[in-house]
Amino acid sequence: MHWLSAVQRLRADRVPGVLVTVAAVRGHAPREPGAKMVVSPDDTWGSIGGGNLEATAVERARAMLGQGEVDPEQLDLALNERAPVEHGQQCCGGEVSVLLEPLPVVPSVAIFGMGHVGAELARILSRHDLELHLVDGRADRLAPTRLAALDDAVAGVHVHHAPVPELVLGQVPRGTHVLVMTHDHAEDVALCDAALRCSHLGSIGLIGSSAKWRRFEQRLAAEGHSAQALSRITTPIGAPGLTGKSPSIIAVAVAADLLAVFEREWQLGRPTPGRRP
Repeated sequence: MHWLSAVQRLRADRVPGVLVTVAAVRGHAPREPGAKMVVSPDDTWGSIGGGNLEATAVERARAMLGQGEVDPEQLDLALNERAPVEHGQQCCGGEVSVLLEPLPVVPSVAIFGMGHVGAELARILSRHDLELHLVDGRADRLAPTRLAALDDAVAGVHVHHAPVPELVLGQVPRGTHVLVMTHDHAEDVALCDAALRCSHLGSIGLIGSSAKWRRFEQRLAAEGHSAQALSRITTPIGAPGLTGKSPSIIAVAVAADLLAVFEREWQLGRPTPGRRP
């Protein structure tokens, strides 16, 4: 498999990896600068030249994965009979610099409801490296013309036209942050109910007022959800202090709050299921 396909597969499968690149060569070496391989916890794709060079790079890459490293690292190796080795000698005579770049599992967000706020929020989040799931039961809200602003997205964008949006909760990746903001309060409460029954999700955020949440609390409690379970839902969503009611302001506030969550997850080295930190 080509290294680029391997990177894409790891991202789709939400498996961390390390991209290993021959950054520089001095003298003779088994591969030229730019040669790449991809290392996962259990597999490798491509080659940077085999032997001690490659085995040492793979060993270091897996140590980085085990330690949750997020910063790139350079590894310099001499290829001669005097160089200390752990995986057999290589006597090419040169020196090789290898760049190891972690490929972390990126955040995943699911926006349920592509109304005015949802569309603005999708536009903002699409500029970030994450997996973005857009869900609505109304086909016109997911029309290509309406999503044209996402054509150059950095994020991986996944569109779900779902007449029963709750079903999508079972399809999104583990750790996905769910934002409930549909046009229908009955749909919102159904999504909250379904989300609380899913153990694989990250945070659950609900748009709306405190009065709306009081009604939802009563209905969800009547469905058997405990106070502890209800505490998984954050409402109102958005960074404190941004209190404007226009869709663009709400979207900025929600995006800012989510980015802070991502930053905390990044510091921890892995997504944290459950309520927002």
